[in-house]
Amino acid sequence: MRVLKEERTTELVVKKSRFISIAKVCASPADVKRLVDETRAMYPDATHVVHAAVMGNQFSFSDDHEPKNTAGRPALEVLKGSGITNIIVLIVRYFGGTLLGTGGLVKAYGDSTKLVLDGIQTEELVEKISFSVTIGYEMYENVKRILSAVAADSVSEDFATEITITGRIPLSGKDDLSSRISDLSNGQRTVVFGQ
Repeated sequence: MRVLKEERTTELVVKKSRFISIAKVCASPADVKRLVDETRAMYPDATHVVHAAVMGNQFSFSDDHEPKNTAGRPALEVLKGSGITNIIVLIVRYFGGTLLGTGGLVKAYGDSTKLVLDGIQTEELVEKISFSVTIGYEMYENVKRILSAVAADSVSEDFATEITITGRIPLSGKDDLSSRISDLSNGQRTVVFGQ
């Protein structure tokens, strides 16, 4: 499975109806609701805001008052076939005055989804785990190099009497990070791992 490295917006016009497709990272049903609400607020005069989302083995879609299974489901089928997970595609439609019919709607929403995904940057999904380590100031530069070597991301640092560093690393680097911090601190410091 792959995940997005970027967000993207594209537009398709079919018989004067505008279909604006937006691809974003989405990891949970709560994200789906938030992103749909944000998109509705961003396009308050849109006729429809359709969505399709894939989050691991969970799926979500909505036709948003288009005829049943003519909007969200075709978008979801394209998404499922893409091999991308943790993604939502939102399709904003401005009605252009010409009815497209059920076949036309299915094609328009499917094509809108294909268009936004075409060439989008993705990366291999890597299972990650959160970590936290508290160190003395004298270890800071060395620990930063270690974190870079184990591909840590979402790193935040809290400078107090000591420095607490939190972030996420690929699960495969867990033992490496633990042993490097232990070696650097002569066994005085340990890394705490979460989910």
